[in-house]
Amino acid sequence: MEQVEARRDTPQLPVWKRVVSRLSAEGLVVLAVGVWWLLSLELPEIIMPKPTVVAQQIWVFFSDMNYVSHVAASTVRVVLGVIIAVTLGSLLALIPHWVPVMDVIVHERIKPFFNSFPSVGWAILAIIWFGPSDGTIVFIIVMILTPFCLVNVSEGLKEIDHEVLEMARSFTRRPIVILFKVTLPLLMPYIISAVRIAYGVGWKIALVAELFGTESGLGFLLQQAQSVADAATVFATCLVIVIIFWIGEKTVIDPLSRKFALERSGT
Repeated sequence: MEQVEARRDTPQLPVWKRVVSRLSAEGLVVLAVGVWWLLSLELPEIIMPKPTVVAQQIWVFFSDMNYVSHVAASTVRVVLGVIIAVTLGSLLALIPHWVPVMDVIVHERIKPFFNSFPSVGWAILAIIWFGPSDGTIVFIIVMILTPFCLVNVSEGLKEIDHEVLEMARSFTRRPIVILFKVTLPLLMPYIISAVRIAYGVGWKIALVAELFGTESGLGFLLQQAQSVADAATVFATCLVIVIIFWIGEKTVIDPLSRKFALERSGT
């Protein structure tokens, strides 16, 4: 009840301030596009293509089946990599929670190793071990994202109400029931936060990883565009990633975040 009241007591901005804030944000986008257009009038197209040309190329990415297949390939790799990384990171974070003697191994050995291991090292090793393939890209994404998820979920475990866990143990001694009925619901805001971070970083990793030799994906298209100095496709590829990220965040991550925030507050 206290959490609900606290949430309701949080001051909301007046409507006019929210409108001004929204208009300012959209105005900044319009200004950026305007500056881009002015620069494109002065610079060669191979350096700064016009916004209209880039917009046409973005449309091709979502209408031409050849380009759609590349978009789909990258999207599947990122989504699969994020799911595996969040699952693996959450499991690693939960291990010391279940087996306290593993705390030093996870937090003082495994976590520092993953955090400090160079990202490019994972990419090179993946190419050596597996060769250019979809699995290689997913492996690189997972190995780089796992420490992000591990840290986020570990912090969540420190913040959750341990009195609630003790109460749950007084009702049942079955760890699996406590995990799914109590621990995971309490951790969901932190897990969703890990998903949000991993999803954004995952696209950056995938784009670079696909430059290492795959024959599909947005990174592959970016490499082809670079080889022929096709700046419009380079711009379009980057903006397509922004669009896909925005769609995923607004249609999946944000609704999940609101859902679990409401459940946690008891509404």
